[in-house]
Amino acid sequence: MNKIGIIGAMELEVDTLKAHMSVAGQTSRAGMVFYEGTLEQTPVVVVRCGIGKVNAAMCVQILADLFQVTHVINTGVAGSLNDALDIGDIVVSRDVIHHDMDVSALGYAPGQVPQLDTLAFPGDETLIRLALDSCEEANPGLHTAPGRIVSGDQFISDKAVKEKLIAEFHADCTEMEGAAIAHAAYLNGLPFVVIRALSDKADDSASMEYPAFERQAADHCARLVETLIKKI
Repeated sequence: MNKIGIIGAMELEVDTLKAHMSVAGQTSRAGMVFYEGTLEQTPVVVVRCGIGKVNAAMCVQILADLFQVTHVINTGVAGSLNDALDIGDIVVSRDVIHHDMDVSALGYAPGQVPQLDTLAFPGDETLIRLALDSCEEANPGLHTAPGRIVSGDQFISDKAVKEKLIAEFHADCTEMEGAAIAHAAYLNGLPFVVIRALSDKADDSASMEYPAFERQAADHCARLVETLIKKI
């Protein structure tokens, strides 16, 4: 039987899901509280991992080791790196890259983790397709697209940094946890998808846009996830 691990970095990214699930128990590990139960009659573990890549990777490993999840979904918000994607739109991870990993001095491509056999961590094709279908159902009229997500331990709010990420990685959005979740899922052989609703434009206006739109963006993702897990 499938058991879906659902991760959000912040409380607002998982509070709706927790409110709608039937909780059978909760477990605290590494400063995180894992809520185990059912959502849409599907076994799930919902958790707020905290912000940043270390927290995110630890969370996946706990989900794998302690709860034996079969799939990982990361839900949350991101900054747009694609002019065709506006605030409120949703990106579903075609693949995910660490934008702040740089060992290019030793011959590795920017973003590549040394000694790994991949630069980008590919999302599960079935989960990508189901997520795109689910958004049509859960958020009719909302623009959703598969794309490349890049992650680093920094909030991008500078136009020059944004342009560098676009030029270097051809990415569609940027955030702070997805690549670590993808990396840990990849190492554990777990199918994953990262779903990001856009809360800002990742430029000089980001610090003003983000607080205004984060709740709306998180709600879009929550509706998508609830629809998605019924299809897995």
